[in-house]
Amino acid sequence: EVQLVESGGGLVQAGGSLRLSCKASGFSFNLNAMGWFRQAPGKEREGVACISTTNGKAYYVDSVKGRFTISSDNAKKTVYLQMNSLKPEDTAVYYCAAGRDIGALFGYGLGDVWGQGTQVTVSS
Repeated sequence: EVQLVESGGGLVQAGGSLRLSCKASGFSFNLNAMGWFRQAPGKEREGVACISTTNGKAYYVDSVKGRFTISSDNAKKTVYLQMNSLKPEDTAVYYCAAGRDIGALFGYGLGDVWGQGTQVTVSS
C-alpha cells in the first residue's frame, strides 16, 4: 500500500518552532517531487514548500520564505519541514504530498499520493 505518514504537528506559541516529518512507504522514492501543503479553516489549500528529490531544489510560498526549510533524506524516504518563527497565521492542517513533477505539484497541487495531515496550531 502506498502511504505518506506525517508527524510532528502540535501546539506552539508564536515565535516557536516545529519540525514536521513525512515518511513514505509502499513505493519507490522516485516520485520526483515532494511537498508540504496546508489548509486553514475556511481557506483553500495552499502549497507551502516543495522539493525535488533528484536535485534537491526547493520552492517556497512567499509567506514562509526565511522561516521554513524543506529537506529530504532519500535513504530514509522522508521529507522534513522545519518551521521557525511561527505565527498564528501558520495555523492549519499540514499535508504531505508526492508527485512526478515539481512544477505540477507546487504550482497546481497535482500530487499522486497524499498523507492524512497533521495539525499545527500557533497561539498568540
